[in-house]
Amino acid sequence: MARGVNILGYDGIWEGGVDAPFRLDHLDKIRQAGFDHVRINLFGFKFMDSADRLSDVYLERLDLVIHSAISAGLIPVIDAHDTETCQIQIDVCRRKLAAFWRQVADRYAGQFPSLVFELLNEPGGHMTIAQWNSLLRELLATVRSSNPERIVVVAALNTPEASIESLELPATDRRIIVTFHYYEPFDFTHQGAPWSERLAGLPAREWGSEQDRAKVAADFDRVQRFAAREARPVYLGEFGVYERAPRASRLRYLDDVARAAERRGWPWAYWQFDHDFALFDTERQIWHADVLRALIPPRRPLRRD
Repeated sequence: MARGVNILGYDGIWEGGVDAPFRLDHLDKIRQAGFDHVRINLFGFKFMDSADRLSDVYLERLDLVIHSAISAGLIPVIDAHDTETCQIQIDVCRRKLAAFWRQVADRYAGQFPSLVFELLNEPGGHMTIAQWNSLLRELLATVRSSNPERIVVVAALNTPEASIESLELPATDRRIIVTFHYYEPFDFTHQGAPWSERLAGLPAREWGSEQDRAKVAADFDRVQRFAAREARPVYLGEFGVYERAPRASRLRYLDDVARAAERRGWPWAYWQFDHDFALFDTERQIWHADVLRALIPPRRPLRRD
């Protein structure tokens, strides 16, 4: 993996196509634009019955999305994205997430060798690092029982007081990628976001000073030191800037963060294809060209230190 984009988290494809701006032929456009993978955001819990069984219809739609991504030449990363439940109702999360990965891992055992499993998006909230380390050991054991060679993505705890160094991974399992998300400074990347009264009321904030860039470098170097010490690959699974940020600053940020990841040899996935933070205009069926150029500059090859 190198350059990717998050897709389908809030799309009606899972509910049967109502309010579903994403089309499967968009996968070809994503590949042609220069991306090589898609991070598919799955809210699987709402498609479970009272016994935590995923519906057949949901699983068949997931089959179609995975097959379509691979057919388009993309690596699919399926990401368990039920963050809200897992940050608040820890016991419910543990039960449902275990059921989700047991069913999904069994379904794809021996199939789609390029398919990647991401165990949980942004663990954190009320979930402690001890709880997360315990849960991820259980989930890894579930996946490995049927998918011993599958590449698995594991997130660092997404809370300010936690550090990536607190993540405990089995030393003998070398088919694990560590992931983190980057939206710092949050009041810049989320300025104007209408779902928060505070964010919506923020004054316009610019980004791009030497100090701003130095902060990104320092944050990424810290992750890189962990990766080098533990001999683990790193994946920047989300980053982005909400549309209401000053345009020039938004584009500078996207270019700087993407290049900083690439210089360290990290694949990345932009948040997100459509809806908010959008990379693609689904009404006009065109890319937001300036955002795409910031992420994938024309004729600029990948540079890695």
